Amino acid sequence: MAGREGTYELGPENGRLLVRTGRSGLGRRAGHDLVIEATRWNAVAEVREPVEESSVEVTVDVDGLEVREGTGGVKPLTDGDRAEIKENLRKVLDVRRHPAITFASGRVAGDAIEGDLTIMGRVKPVRVRAELEGDRVRGGATVTQSRWGIKPYSAFFGALRLADDVEVEFDIRLPA
Repeated sequence: MAGREGTYELGPENGRLLVRTGRSGLGRRAGHDLVIEATRWNAVAEVREPVEESSVEVTVDVDGLEVREGTGGVKPLTDGDRAEIKENLRKVLDVRRHPAITFASGRVAGDAIEGDLTIMGRVKPVRVRAELEGDRVRGGATVTQSRWGIKPYSAFFGALRLADDVEVEFDIRLPA
């Protein structure tokens, strides 16, 4: 961390912020495991020595969530499927009333950042794994949708549904 102290304003040009979903239910073979990328986000990271004095705030524009991959499933994911999934995401996350998802750190430790994640106006604590290697920060967190009042998407009368846990991961390069 030495030599990396400072304030960093970050966004999609600095790296990727991804959400990975899984499937559950009897019909899970019909659906897809998705990789969704946040294409519009910004963060302000205050990197300090000692690391415990560091902080980070992240804002994700819900309308900027784009389906990048769909694996598994009986048929490949089509552009129509991507558009339908994006529209479902907008409905489920109530984008009109809650256009952003935010994270604000509370406590920063060596390999983890604890803070508050706000989704649809509901604030819950979450622990984010984070590792700084050179000028790259990588990590992630498991987000259990139901903790924020999100009912995981389901289809075919509930036989196919998204798993309640989604994995959020990031790989970001700090600017020089």
